Amino acid sequence: MTQRNQEECHSSYSWVSLTLQERGLYKHVHQELELKVSEWKGAQAGLWRSWKCAVSTPGCQSYRATRSPRGAGSVRNRPGPGAVMRAAAAGMPQTLSTSDMVTPGSLSPPPTEPTDGEQARQPLLDGAPSSASLDTLIQQLVPTADYYPEKAYIFTFLLSSRLFIEPRELLARVCHLCIEQQQLDKPVLDKARVRKFGPKLLQLLAEWTETFPRDFQEESTIGHLKDVVGRIAPCDEAYRKRMHQLLQALHQKLAALGQRPESLLGADKPISYRTKPPASIHRELLDICSDPYTLAQQLTHVELERLQHIGPEEFVQAFVNKDPLASTKPCFTEKTNNLEAYVKWFNRLCYLVATEICMPAKKKQRAQVIEFFIDVARECFNIGNFNSLMAIISGMNMSPVSRLKKTWAKVKTAKFFILEHQMDPTGNFCNYRTALRGAAHRSLTAHSSREKIVIPFFSLLIKDIYFLNEGCANRLPNGHVNFEKFLELAKQVGEFITWKQVECPFEQDRSITHYLHTAPIFSEDVICRMQQICLWIC
Repeated sequence: MTQRNQEECHSSYSWVSLTLQERGLYKHVHQELELKVSEWKGAQAGLWRSWKCAVSTPGCQSYRATRSPRGAGSVRNRPGPGAVMRAAAAGMPQTLSTSDMVTPGSLSPPPTEPTDGEQARQPLLDGAPSSASLDTLIQQLVPTADYYPEKAYIFTFLLSSRLFIEPRELLARVCHLCIEQQQLDKPVLDKARVRKFGPKLLQLLAEWTETFPRDFQEESTIGHLKDVVGRIAPCDEAYRKRMHQLLQALHQKLAALGQRPESLLGADKPISYRTKPPASIHRELLDICSDPYTLAQQLTHVELERLQHIGPEEFVQAFVNKDPLASTKPCFTEKTNNLEAYVKWFNRLCYLVATEICMPAKKKQRAQVIEFFIDVARECFNIGNFNSLMAIISGMNMSPVSRLKKTWAKVKTAKFFILEHQMDPTGNFCNYRTALRGAAHRSLTAHSSREKIVIPFFSLLIKDIYFLNEGCANRLPNGHVNFEKFLELAKQVGEFITWKQVECPFEQDRSITHYLHTAPIFSEDVICRMQQICLWIC
């Protein structure tokens, strides 16, 4: 390693250490940075590092990588964005250890007798068995005058129950049990009892409509809500007023989710040309935004805007298997359009980066674009936007970009090495998971809205949920629901729901976001031809 490269290495290391220390991430990645520095020193003695990466993740195809210092002009990484929804590699997911989205309730559940041949089991939550029949789990959801289910149980069961019963059916059964157990169909009600039961029922309905608003798109579900609340309203008119507020908030939420902003309607499909496309149809990103910090903030704005439209139920519906005890009809009709749109956004950003790098004809200009995106990726890491960070790295590692050896020779790559090391797929992305835990901890103790931002590498989250779904059965051999599996699923999805609800602290620049959504992106074949032209010109 030359003296210049050593200085670049230590300079970038000092910069990253200071930045991470200021943002509360330093203690989680310090050891990884020290390891990288030692690897660079080893390269001076000719110890070039080579390995095979057999990890195939959504958004980052399986690839073999043989690396040598980019400063020497040798770049051979070829992951490419790939098909993001593809089944991932072997190995069970690693579970994050940060706190759950919801906190347990303070009330203890009533004792219930085992049904359908059930045996007593050690509960995972208070009163929630590791497995039980569907009827027992539904009963556990229904509040009474002296019992309210834990919030963690409510979220877990509402998330997973759609695998076995349609949400409108579940709501109908819950309302029926409430009417039956509280004797709400009697001419004369026990007002003292109803006054204790009413707030708990309204709280359950509020949590349901807030977390899973799409379950109430049909008029029949609204009818069930009005019916059961109408039965307790004579005991306290405040119940009717509270129900009106609940329905008003529900309609507003559904209206917001039904809107399709520009960010969800952009042209995500790469364009193909037989020759290099004319410059007249393509504006360079640096002409729109020359500040990497501003672009990183606008990417974060786009990410959070798209995440807001993804419902927790889409994670269950993405990898659903046919329930062997269900009827021939599917348990739900909802699709995963928002989840798929977010995946397309990741692929689009990958190709946009590669397109922007290969468009300039001179290698000096291409080197400037590469260094610009390195700075953008660095700021994405500092913000906590790991999805955009991985998209930028994947775009820069596409074959047409990585083969521009003369261009890379003009790039200061020390900072890029550090970012690549943080997103290294080795060990099931152990470095990234460490950084993610640091960002999650910072979010929990944040003093500003900027510090609350955590945008995970979405394709890896999908992979983890995929393996959890494939590795554990929904039902046990005795027909009981494997509730232990769904508690783990709810933990992963619940964390994501908490992160996506953070409001973006950065002001939107519509000219930049419009460019990110609408700028032409070219297929890998076209980018390859552009790269060949660049090599011929050079």
